[in-house]
Amino acid sequence: MNVVFDFGAVLFTWRPVEIVANAFPERAATPAEATQLAQAIFSHEDWQDYDRGLLEMEVVVQRLSGRLALDHAAVQTLVQNIGACLVPIAATVTVLQSLQARKQMGEGITGLYFLSNMPRPYARELEQAHTFLQHFDGGIFSGDVRLSKPDPAIYQMLQSRYGLQPENTLFIDDLHANVQAAQDLGWQGIHLTDPHSLADTLRHRFSL
Repeated sequence: MNVVFDFGAVLFTWRPVEIVANAFPERAATPAEATQLAQAIFSHEDWQDYDRGLLEMEVVVQRLSGRLALDHAAVQTLVQNIGACLVPIAATVTVLQSLQARKQMGEGITGLYFLSNMPRPYARELEQAHTFLQHFDGGIFSGDVRLSKPDPAIYQMLQSRYGLQPENTLFIDDLHANVQAAQDLGWQGIHLTDPHSLADTLRHRFSL
């Protein structure tokens, strides 16, 4: 079995509402306001284009501050510091390390890969900061290939690049649409809503 991990909210924390509330306390004074502002920032096509490597960080900062009437310096600080907000989730890192050990012993794991919507600056930052990423046999960051989930093309790219067989590939992601896109290509999928449940889910479902 090949196992493919998403990064945000699977291997690394991703708390956009909290990030926005800390960056703009006056504009995000309540949970509802923080949620609305987070959606306006991270769900907009500008950020999605940043994910895909179609926009540089400076352009995203300029567009966000202009579109949402936010202080330019504050937006710049937020965008520059996103990488530091992506903290490893210990429970999932432990699962990754366990799968790597099983792979080395030939116990049902063929390969470990990642497929993450991640702008290039944060991808490079994570690669430099976290040695446990060396457990992966390969992977794709959206910012490097100008494609992003749930576009089938990015799944097919990973599949082709590493010779993955769909029926023997398990994809783990926190967004249902991303998991569904993988399943539509014949992959197996886990929609992960609680990273701390992953170890039990893998044991119960696949006897790994």
